[in-house]
Amino acid sequence: MPTPPALLLVRAAHPRQAIATAAAVATAAAVAGRPLREVGLVAATVLVGQAVLGLADDLADRGRDQRHRPDKPLSTGRLDPGTVWFALTCAVLLVVPLAVAHGRSAGLAYLSLLVVSAAGDWLLHARPVSFLPWMVSFSFYPAFLAYGGWDGVGTSTPPTAAMIGLAAALGLGVHLLVALPGLVHDHEAGERSLPLVLALRIGTPRLLVAAGVYTALVVVGILIAGRSVGLT
Repeated sequence: MPTPPALLLVRAAHPRQAIATAAAVATAAAVAGRPLREVGLVAATVLVGQAVLGLADDLADRGRDQRHRPDKPLSTGRLDPGTVWFALTCAVLLVVPLAVAHGRSAGLAYLSLLVVSAAGDWLLHARPVSFLPWMVSFSFYPAFLAYGGWDGVGTSTPPTAAMIGLAAALGLGVHLLVALPGLVHDHEAGERSLPLVLALRIGTPRLLVAAGVYTALVVVGILIAGRSVGLT
């Protein structure tokens, strides 16, 4: 029995990463003291934003995935590219008002995050500087949370430098961990992203341990900074 197109679209949107990121940012909003309705708005905004990035990623990698990822709906032809472009357009049209609903500054921060992430995936995915868009995009999360409000009424208090720096550091760790499962395919495709360069130098098992420990330490640092200096 063929898989319904709607489910194929969900798969193309990288649902596990989208749900995990939305849950993590919504939890951060809750810990920062945001009301429940704002936490829900944060979760919805990030979930749709991650779907935008997931769909854009599969469109950008379609040619490579046809050779190395026969499990992806778009690369196998089970999902028409036009359908994905239509879904991506709808998601963009939805995420813009969701982002603006947090307030101008918060909305600009989140939309900038999406632009940096998408542009980085298209232009720097296979280069040693592949970590840059991850670190830059993650550095926008504190501003998105700090300036956010309900019904377009945000705050004017900027995030602390410590939280911005730690968020950027977290972006590096997430980049390394997310890239690990696809390193073999990246190597076969002739790419040279930072995770692949490091894996070739120290080995994938060591990179997994190092990235895991590094990311855990950054998360601990975020928790400590949240209790000491706070988000704003």
